[in-house]
Amino acid sequence: MLLDLSHTSHTHARTGIQRVARSLQFALADNATPITHDPHRQTWRTLEPWEHANLTADATAAKRGARWPLAARMRGHLHRLIGRPHHALPRNSGLIVPEIFSAAVARALPELFAATGGPRVALFHDAIALKFPELTPAKTVARFPPYLIELLAFDGIAAVSDDSRETLVAYWRWLGAKNPPPVRTIALGMDSQIAARSGENFPVPTPTPNPVVLSVGSIEGRKNHLALLEACEALWTRGARFSLHLIGLAQPQTGGAALAQIRQLQAAGRPLRYDGPVNDAALAAAYAACTFTVYPSLIEGFGLPVLESVAHGRPCICSSRGALGESARGGGCLALERVDATSLADAIAHLLDTPSIIAALAAEARTRRLRSWSDYAAELRAWMQDLARR
Repeated sequence: MLLDLSHTSHTHARTGIQRVARSLQFALADNATPITHDPHRQTWRTLEPWEHANLTADATAAKRGARWPLAARMRGHLHRLIGRPHHALPRNSGLIVPEIFSAAVARALPELFAATGGPRVALFHDAIALKFPELTPAKTVARFPPYLIELLAFDGIAAVSDDSRETLVAYWRWLGAKNPPPVRTIALGMDSQIAARSGENFPVPTPTPNPVVLSVGSIEGRKNHLALLEACEALWTRGARFSLHLIGLAQPQTGGAALAQIRQLQAAGRPLRYDGPVNDAALAAAYAACTFTVYPSLIEGFGLPVLESVAHGRPCICSSRGALGESARGGGCLALERVDATSLADAIAHLLDTPSIIAALAAEARTRRLRSWSDYAAELRAWMQDLARR
């Protein structure tokens, strides 16, 4: 199959979608050929060695944007100017697009569809830009309506959760779309080693005089860090003893207020650590060192940090609504109707004051058997085999 990694192969960022794209590429292994739209050569092609290196690099980036080395840009322009023939894409049995593609990529999709020998499938993550435009970067909000229309050209859409599926289907119905492609929920997987070890192989969190509360997620408006910081400050003011550890890439446009509050609390001497984006080894170490996690996000398409916490045997405080509720439903989570500052403070205090509940939630987490990316890839491929070209 062809696997479009036009953005992911040009960035070291580890946002949720980029993690999905990389993980899917590794899970498909010999069954997929990664490709990219080259804006400088103005055509589709297979990845070059430097782009493959980006996919496997154990590195993180402070910015989400794609980066093209000068040599690659000049090489692309040169090939186009001298009219060098395009490299034909390999024979294939279908196409998978796991990213939220740009307008430039969308304009090039007809060329890619024409070179595809089987069903064309896109992953659908969420429509948060439509539901919470005030918490979403302006460019993303402007891009989303045409993106949702462009998805109608695919042969099938693999939604990452039931909530995401229902949102997309409802939007198309409201739009009056005729003959939309089938949309199927295929829940995301996890790193195979973590999925295989989920449960009993991770130590139970033990009571400690200085427990660590971990929160993993990009610093942006919808992730609701302001409410979490307000909750923790209220608890610290009341004398609660714990430290807060934050990990995640910052989105300056919608996360600026939270970043300012982090700096203010740190200046005041509060036990608050913010690492920014980290690699996989550092993330695993953070899960191992914490007592429990908090994922205060208002809305998600899936909510991978919830399942990662559970897989590491760490209870997670999160919302009970939408896709987050779907992830929390199997156990190991303290799911809240509201994730405002008061509710978060009450939930954190409840766990800090009641180690037996932490132990009980950790025991629930150890009973869960989570899907790997290999499981996800196998279900996706099986569905595509029965999917008709439209």
